[in-house]
Amino acid sequence: MKPTLRHFTLILTSFGLLALGQAFGRPQGPQEVQTPAPLHFRYLGPAPAGRIASAAGVDGNPNVYYLGASSGGVWKSTDGGKTFVPVFDNQNAMAIGALAVAPADPQTVWAGTGEAWAIRGIDVIGDGIYKSTNAGRTWQDMGLEKSGRIGRIVINPTDPNTVFACVLGQITGPSQERGVYKTADGGKTWTRVLFVNPYTGCSGLALDPHNPNVLLAGTWQVLMHSWGEFSGMWPGYQGTPGSGVYISHDGGSTWTHLTDGLPKPPLGKIDVAIAPSDGQRMYALIQTTDQGSVWRSDDGGATWRDVNWDRTLIGRAGYYVRIAVNPFNEDNVLVTNSSFHESFDGGHTFSVPRPARFGGPRLQASCGDCHDIWMDPKIPGRYVLTDDAGASIATGHSVVRVSLPNGQMYHVFTDNQVPYWVYSNRQDDGTMRGPSDTSEGTGSGRVPGVDAGPHGPPGRRAPYGAPAASAPHWQYGLGGCESGFTEPAKGNPNVVWSSCYGDEITRWSARTSVARSVAPWMHTLDSQPNLLKYRCHWTPPMAIDPFSGSVYYGCQVVFQTDDQGQSWKVISPDLSQGGPRHIVSSGGLVGDNLGQYYGGVVYAIAPSPVAPRLIWAGTNNGQLWYTKDGGTHWTNVTKNIPDLPPGGTVTQISPSSFEPGTAYVAFDLHLNNNRAPYLYKTHDFGQTWTSISGDLPHGNPLDYMRSVAANPNRKDMLFAGSGHGFFYSMDDGAHWTQFNRDLPASPINWITVQKRAHDVLVATYGRGLYVLPDISILEQTGKTSYPDGVTRLYAPKAGIRQARDGRAEFDLSLARTPAKPLTFTIHDSTGAVVRSFKVTAHGGLNRVDWNLRYTAPDFVKLRTTPPEDPYIWSEPRFQGRDWRPVTHWGIEGAQHAGPLAAPGNFTVSFTDSGKTYSEPFTVVQDPAIHSSDADLEASTKMQVRIRNDMDAAASMINRLEILRKQVQDDLKSHPDQAAALNSFAGKLMAVEMQLLNHESLLSDDKYYPEQYKVYMNLIWFNGVVGTGAGDVAGGANYKPTDVSYPILAGIEQKLATAKADYDQVIQTALPAFNRQMEGKLPPVH
Repeated sequence: MKPTLRHFTLILTSFGLLALGQAFGRPQGPQEVQTPAPLHFRYLGPAPAGRIASAAGVDGNPNVYYLGASSGGVWKSTDGGKTFVPVFDNQNAMAIGALAVAPADPQTVWAGTGEAWAIRGIDVIGDGIYKSTNAGRTWQDMGLEKSGRIGRIVINPTDPNTVFACVLGQITGPSQERGVYKTADGGKTWTRVLFVNPYTGCSGLALDPHNPNVLLAGTWQVLMHSWGEFSGMWPGYQGTPGSGVYISHDGGSTWTHLTDGLPKPPLGKIDVAIAPSDGQRMYALIQTTDQGSVWRSDDGGATWRDVNWDRTLIGRAGYYVRIAVNPFNEDNVLVTNSSFHESFDGGHTFSVPRPARFGGPRLQASCGDCHDIWMDPKIPGRYVLTDDAGASIATGHSVVRVSLPNGQMYHVFTDNQVPYWVYSNRQDDGTMRGPSDTSEGTGSGRVPGVDAGPHGPPGRRAPYGAPAASAPHWQYGLGGCESGFTEPAKGNPNVVWSSCYGDEITRWSARTSVARSVAPWMHTLDSQPNLLKYRCHWTPPMAIDPFSGSVYYGCQVVFQTDDQGQSWKVISPDLSQGGPRHIVSSGGLVGDNLGQYYGGVVYAIAPSPVAPRLIWAGTNNGQLWYTKDGGTHWTNVTKNIPDLPPGGTVTQISPSSFEPGTAYVAFDLHLNNNRAPYLYKTHDFGQTWTSISGDLPHGNPLDYMRSVAANPNRKDMLFAGSGHGFFYSMDDGAHWTQFNRDLPASPINWITVQKRAHDVLVATYGRGLYVLPDISILEQTGKTSYPDGVTRLYAPKAGIRQARDGRAEFDLSLARTPAKPLTFTIHDSTGAVVRSFKVTAHGGLNRVDWNLRYTAPDFVKLRTTPPEDPYIWSEPRFQGRDWRPVTHWGIEGAQHAGPLAAPGNFTVSFTDSGKTYSEPFTVVQDPAIHSSDADLEASTKMQVRIRNDMDAAASMINRLEILRKQVQDDLKSHPDQAAALNSFAGKLMAVEMQLLNHESLLSDDKYYPEQYKVYMNLIWFNGVVGTGAGDVAGGANYKPTDVSYPILAGIEQKLATAKADYDQVIQTALPAFNRQMEGKLPPVH
């Protein structure tokens, strides 16, 4: 993990405490507790580079920009595009298809929701149009809830209350809400002013700024289902063609369908533009099969002519097709498609400008997979281009590249490393993984509540807008691609499996950083599904068996490999049971077959975590199956599900971690024009099903369900994600609670619960990966806020025994602040106390850490003055103290390190106001340690034995030092008794020198004149067997070596000899000396 400022502070503090401990014994005083932050989501990553759908700026103000993330909300910059802040996160819809700032009032900003294209079924619709009257600080829902997708907003240049919205519609079925809408009262009321038919909406809209009564509109007839996106035409459609160009000369009251010189139907997607410098010049960018690409009118739309046939301008029109005109030059035309195209001759020829980074003009913005264009009508050369990775802002003086933390994530998985790592796929940016305890950078965007990087460690809230620094550990390009699944191999995070469109599955090795393609079959891109042997979706499902490690992969059948992809076998029939009606070429007017719309395919695979060979699978046409014998026999349970409309997509299946027959399933029917939530559960292998959608929100277009996950740590606790919300249930789905603290309302595509950490991870389609860390208290109380006025010790999570340290955390609530520190005690499974420590706690929630160390060894406290250094107490390090430690290079850690606990069962307890609270907990080993629990237990036992021996030696040395100090003092005050005193001191010294060498009495660091004696040998051997000392590596992770036992026995034999001599001195010589000196000296004791 990258050290942050706080981490450096902790390191420095730790060094300070260590030095104090080395010099003057273990730190005294009670521990300070942590106060956990309220339960909230934390942004994890990945590195910024998400899709921006729309852009707007304030005319004439080069500092202010607005960007609309495809499904990640509205972002605003006030510093010329250097940094952006999310300003829309409190709203219910995050897909921003259109943005507009009122030219007459820059405080008024409009946002139209819904991605403005139709490229794949996961594209996100909206829930209407929003307005801000304070430059984005707050927003008001202004209606058009069923508009689905708003791709353009135009505002009267002198009247900010007159606004037109270009509404494509929800496009998954016929609707009356499609077309062009107008408000003349700032959005209080809307009138549909252009409507073609229920299958046709608005795809382009332009207004003449010099004559705002003139509007030009492009309409698009389009339909989208799980089995196809059909632009302009589709099998079986008998209605009138809807795509066309329309003009209004009366502010939208009436419209004329323009045809003179324009292409003949059927047509696809259309965008339009009016030159701001010449209202007679108009352009139309039209998807056709063989009639051209760009049309131009020089007479205000009366007649048109084709000026360009370049098909790259209209490629994949459902995804692109955007045209704009330079406000200062009617011949300078801009088109965004997979590249940015520009014409300087009125559309006759287009070229792709070279970006500055490839030798192009320094002031030229660029993009790839481009979407929107915004141009400033007051400042020449100032414009914005948006694309799949962010935005480029040309200021007229420079180019600013913008990347935001708005990743559209498909899935999320974890491994069991410490800390565990997170694995995911991001739209347009492939596969990735990174440690869960460190957030990735946020680029140009500033995320509220980010608590990683230099602006705040985990557990503390960072100030709003603080960008997180990039963590060095995130890795990208793990095989696979943007759209699939990425998951580590069973028990081996150094091998990563990932799937991809085009029937691609890969196996990546961390050792070589190379991925190998191991697909069970081959089909190329653009393959029509009805012509394929195996049709595999854009998002091909993949799962790894938790018992055998087998990998499962889905097309219309389920494949299995047991030899790392070298060979595959089909283990299921065609689970879709689909006929040819929905297995057709997609695209409509022009084919588009990347797999996004392959019908009748497996979409979800879920092996049971508790029953070997039990596998669930679901399809994108509503079929749900399971097999109990690893695929030999399959049972279709679809017909057993009550009140489930046919044809939905099984988006996630979550088998129970407690009962083999229990599973939870999310069905998404929004592509069937049904946006209600559908969640079901079974407790009898699918023989019967119960809807658990009861009190989930209904009615918003984004209420359809995308994900469901059962908590592996608490039976009946569930999590679910919709098109715009995260929910949890404590009663097996009977009731749901929405929880979105610091979580934007992007779709929740996938939910994973990290069992050991009790963390919930979500893959949002629009704002990256988020984690809800440590839900232990939520699991136990059902509450996301912590109780007041109650004293309680919560059941702890498992502690983690790591290579050289470890950690267990204990959460407790206190009704009031205790009058004195609390004493925490740790017992092992036999009831023996292994550690006791005091804690300064406060009323409310407290978190206490145990570092898995047993009670540390006692310190040797030297009190005498060595003859070789009579001024030792004048040294600054010892001034004002009455004892000093033994110091020597190499003993620092081992001198005060208590034994490190082995995995096992423990109990923690504390007493408050006369009542004892206790909870059992376990300690488990880090998977990176490859020793058995028994080996670690053997190591701990020897560490305890060494610690006990160190205590015995220290106890003798400390008593001898006290006695010798008294003798030294008596020599100063009673020189006449020097003979007797020196004789007795010699006896004391003789015993002490069996335990310490003479050099040790000087508290020097790097002197090596004498061989170690018992005490120093024990310290050194504590490092050998334990967690290290100096250059000694340590062996705490392993069973002690065979030679360790005779070595320790030899030291203990010398310790026993010293103990016998010590006992003789204490029990015989000391009383005899005191009798001898009675009346001459005070007793020595």
